Amino acid sequence: MRRLKINQWIFVTVLGFLLILLGPGTGPLTDTDAEAAWQPKKPITFVIMAGKGGGADRIARLMQKIVQQHGWSPQPLIPVNKPGGAGAEALRFLKDHHGDSHVIMVTLNSFFTTPLRANLGLSYRDFTPVARMAMDTFILWVNSNSPIENVNEYVKAVKSKHGTWKMGGTGKGQEDSLVTGMLQEAYGIKTTYVPYKGGGKVASELIGGHVDSTVNNPSEQISWFEAGRSRPLAAFTPERLPQFPKVPTFQELGKGGMVYYMQRSINAPGGIPNAARQWYVELFTKLSKSEEWQTYCKKKALHCTGELGFLTGRDLGKFFATEDAKHKKLLKAMGEI
Repeated sequence: MRRLKINQWIFVTVLGFLLILLGPGTGPLTDTDAEAAWQPKKPITFVIMAGKGGGADRIARLMQKIVQQHGWSPQPLIPVNKPGGAGAEALRFLKDHHGDSHVIMVTLNSFFTTPLRANLGLSYRDFTPVARMAMDTFILWVNSNSPIENVNEYVKAVKSKHGTWKMGGTGKGQEDSLVTGMLQEAYGIKTTYVPYKGGGKVASELIGGHVDSTVNNPSEQISWFEAGRSRPLAAFTPERLPQFPKVPTFQELGKGGMVYYMQRSINAPGGIPNAARQWYVELFTKLSKSEEWQTYCKKKALHCTGELGFLTGRDLGKFFATEDAKHKKLLKAMGEI
């Protein structure tokens, strides 16, 4: 009995010494601890819901480069284009990867319009919002070889074609077609809409003379513009864009309702751990503040600061709800739903 008590005393003493040596917080790893320590363990699939060469594609690949250069992720971001069905392919992919913390997607306004138009069995509510990175802008463009110098001349030329004027844009029901619809309604014109899988293809088709006009984002047309190959006629913004100081807005031309923006946001599948969502929020917060991102925004006419800039948390959720309601109204007015 005496020997048993001595052994117990030795065990308790050694255990106490080890606990003091190791210090507090060294017990078994709890579920909470594991969640708080979340980091990607394999490459991150970075889905682009548009084709190569367009605004979304350029943005995703720039983000990949910035993250890699700064070493902000232990695993690489791997861009994957899924442009099919006006973004339906990408949305379905994200939905099918419910709970997968190693998939994220850069989204356009088709994040709202495609689920409203197509029977996909999903909506924006099925996904995990991470961050709004910017609001993109739109401009009406023609080929620089065209004799058209302003919107009045444009309207006259379109009307003379009696519905055969070719307007190039991204898939039916997507942003470009909505902007085209606004333009047609405001000026009483009719065009033949020619859809493509990405804004980069749309831009090159204008330069090649295969379509008569486009409403490309500046990032998709600016290289052609700088080369003297395309001509901007008017911007769908409240004020003139600093990058195009000589280009009037439709508001200046008496069309007050001709304002439209496209969100550039990051979303993840639904059902991922909160710690994974927070890791992505922190990653894209750093990215949004980077010199590289801010420089890109200024050059390509994206709004990345102020009330149209970075957004996350509950404010982002409210923004998505507002945009979904707005696009439902636009699609109904166009007879798309």
